[in-house]
Amino acid sequence: MNTINFDIDADGIATLTIDVPGQSMNVIGPDFLADLDTAIARIASEEGVKGAVIASGKDSGFMAGMDLKYFGSMLASAGDRPSPAAIFDKLFVLNALFRRLETSGKPIACAIEGTCVGGGFELALACHRRFVGDSPKTQLGLPEILIGLFPGGGGSQRLPRIMGVQAALMYMLQGKLFRPAEAAMLKVVDGVVPQGTAVEAAKAWVKANPTAGTQPWDVKGYKVPGGAGGFNPAFVQTMVGALPMTLKQTQRNMNAPIALLSAVYEGITLPMDRAIQIESKYFARVAADPQASNMIRTLFVNKQAAERGARRPKDQPKAPTTKLAMLGAGMMGAGIATVAAQAGMEVMLFDRDLAYAEKGKAHVEEVLKKRLGKGMTPEKLAATLARVTPTTDYAALAGADFVIEAVFEDVAIKAEVTRQVEAVLGADTIFGSNTSTLPITRLAQAWSKPENFIGVHFFSPVEKMPLVEIILGEQTGPAAIAKALDFVSQIRKTPIVVHDSRGFYTSRSFGTYVQEGAELVGEGVNPALIENAGKQLGMPTGPLAVSDEVSIELGVKIMTAAQKELGDAYVRQGSDDIMVKMVGADRLGRKNGKGWYDYPEGGKKHLAPVLGEMFPRAATQPDVEAVKERLLYRQLIECARCFAEGVLETPEDGDIGAIFGWGFAPYTGGPFSHMDTVGIAHVVAVLDRLAAAHGPRFAPTQQLRDMAASGATFYRPLPAKAAA
Repeated sequence: MNTINFDIDADGIATLTIDVPGQSMNVIGPDFLADLDTAIARIASEEGVKGAVIASGKDSGFMAGMDLKYFGSMLASAGDRPSPAAIFDKLFVLNALFRRLETSGKPIACAIEGTCVGGGFELALACHRRFVGDSPKTQLGLPEILIGLFPGGGGSQRLPRIMGVQAALMYMLQGKLFRPAEAAMLKVVDGVVPQGTAVEAAKAWVKANPTAGTQPWDVKGYKVPGGAGGFNPAFVQTMVGALPMTLKQTQRNMNAPIALLSAVYEGITLPMDRAIQIESKYFARVAADPQASNMIRTLFVNKQAAERGARRPKDQPKAPTTKLAMLGAGMMGAGIATVAAQAGMEVMLFDRDLAYAEKGKAHVEEVLKKRLGKGMTPEKLAATLARVTPTTDYAALAGADFVIEAVFEDVAIKAEVTRQVEAVLGADTIFGSNTSTLPITRLAQAWSKPENFIGVHFFSPVEKMPLVEIILGEQTGPAAIAKALDFVSQIRKTPIVVHDSRGFYTSRSFGTYVQEGAELVGEGVNPALIENAGKQLGMPTGPLAVSDEVSIELGVKIMTAAQKELGDAYVRQGSDDIMVKMVGADRLGRKNGKGWYDYPEGGKKHLAPVLGEMFPRAATQPDVEAVKERLLYRQLIECARCFAEGVLETPEDGDIGAIFGWGFAPYTGGPFSHMDTVGIAHVVAVLDRLAAAHGPRFAPTQQLRDMAASGATFYRPLPAKAAA
């Protein structure tokens, strides 16, 4: 066996040590499935084997889930658009193996040290006892829902039978993970032991319980904790409440949560052999839909590839940051200082006024205090805070090996700060700008070596938002790219790499969502309809609400700066006048308590009644599908333009950036995955129709037309890239 070491001790206890070669974490692939089949056969058939312990041979943890590359290839082998029936047998292999394990007739205990999630946790659930080391970093659970799937290795059937239907659904529907103590409290594990002793504890249990090779649900008279079945009031209440709550949270866009509810509802009162077939039936339906493969590709495979340096220049040596010069101590600068200090870097937090710099450090402390008891100790907090030094003296930046600038969005102000820093550090130091809209190539003119100047665009709040957009100016060199990507890796965020343009990729594309919302208001569409359509589309919030959050006034300032910069080349949008009218009425957004919404002190925000006076309602209102279509396709065409213009090099960056940058509907896998899925020809047809009705902002690119004609897609391009 290549992935499992099978050893039998003097007591007849077999230890199955999982160590999948070539993987940093154990995952389930074809070799492991074959080896587990062999190991189960030995456990069941060899008289000398009295029981077994399953453990990991890796320091990284026990086991993650399915190798998703293998999972993707398995689906591909069933055809381009496989039917559920075509993939059921492929998917049921894992379920059948775990069932054979728990019915082998021998006691099986699982020794968990470190991460145990997905299929790895389902393997643990199929064991008769579970012992886990008490490391506070250990996480256990079933997070599959977060990537468009649900537990398909028996987890949807075993977890409710262990902890009760209501509690199990809460964890599975949210993809929520357990810490060891929490898992023990909920009886998901049977013992929490000192880290490093789980194998010893598991062996002791097997030795002391030679006849305990039967699961509770295989014993006559077993009852699900809390009850189950159509005649159980608690179960009925749980299921009746779970469905509408799930539909509301997912806006009916997600396949996996509804399939999970169906699998639990139908399977919970059946014998386990039938229950796991029910689970695999629904899992096959979910897996057969492109939604799952799109989400897996973007939210897992491509995200991991980005974090592992897919866009990093291969010929550049590692360049970790040890001392960061953080210019600007406002919300963004303080947030960047926080994550950098947490990553172990020394941070010089510079601002023009010491009070501002100290306020920035106070923000760092405030964020860290909120993490006390969640992996943060008072000692760690003090050490992290000590790494942040407020200053107003450029000379104090000496020795910094990376600079990030987050000062006021003005070219002249940024240029002055840039020159002052170069006088101290020299132009060989890599300089990053956190600008969200100003072209990097222009800002780089203030640095003597523009090849060492790069855009490093964070999202607010920095501590929570996972994405960093790396922007290449016309002369940005490989050393700067490597330095920026290594910094992003140090702070454990996800990078995308794009080329220079006004607004880059994320701000430019996200802005169209807000702009189209304003256009609709200007046309007399009911603001409530617009907001609801945005949420039903799968966006985190409506376009008017998000406009208030980022500030209507800021949008107008960015628009005015672009008009000044571009002159006659600036293309006016209908939304420009709408936003100017809002600012003229002193409706600036949440920051002054009135924008598209009113924000009464101590009360709940609500759409402003005055909007009906400022923008009279049209006599005929569009249906919600028409509004959703406009909000969606206005974003899609801007993303496609970014690709055609070379702002984006890959659809992978486009999809990752959209979902993690501005919250583009995650169930689609991102704008490029969505366009591929519905068909490029369909996208072009819809855009042509919208352009005819609403103007050239919807006009398809020539590249889209060429792709539609040739049959190319973003993820399966033809050999020669079509011209933009």
